[in-house]
Amino acid sequence: MDKIVFDIETKNSFEDVGGHDHLRDLEVSVIGAYSYNQNKYFCFEDSELEKFGEFLKQAGLLIGFSSKNFDVPVLEKYYNFNITAIPHFDILEEIEKTFGRRIGLGVLAEANIGLGKTSHGLEAIDMYKRGEIKKLKNYCLQDVKITKEIFDFVKEKGYLWIPQRDIPQMVKVTITFQESVPSPQAKLI
Repeated sequence: MDKIVFDIETKNSFEDVGGHDHLRDLEVSVIGAYSYNQNKYFCFEDSELEKFGEFLKQAGLLIGFSSKNFDVPVLEKYYNFNITAIPHFDILEEIEKTFGRRIGLGVLAEANIGLGKTSHGLEAIDMYKRGEIKKLKNYCLQDVKITKEIFDFVKEKGYLWIPQRDIPQMVKVTITFQESVPSPQAKLI
């Protein structure tokens, strides 16, 4: 089974759909993904969502950032299988469980891997509306690259540095990921 790092961008905003309570009404513009098995990045436009669905069917683990509470609920309507049944490591969820608050991907990336975001989600919507699909794909894939590198950092080090609000010191937060190995009996089922 593959491990897939992914991120979505949307065509519309919460304001367009009536607020956060209507998350599932957002529409996907592009999906960026990294396959560990193929060691390759992919980006799918809205007309190629079935191709990403094939990736999902091969996934033994999904990896994302705020993906359980954003990406997956938006994606669910596009597929006739249960995405939430796929094992999932959501980096932001792990930070919230351990540290007690949220943090932005860009700030986290700069603190741990020296990379920053190139834009933000609302700008991605504008890129889509202006027809700047190549720029949109590059932005989405940069977020996937950042997420992958943060995940690799967690696997190797077992922690993340979390910047503090209003003070220069960072907090070292233990974040662990245990690779699960299927039992021989599971292969027989």
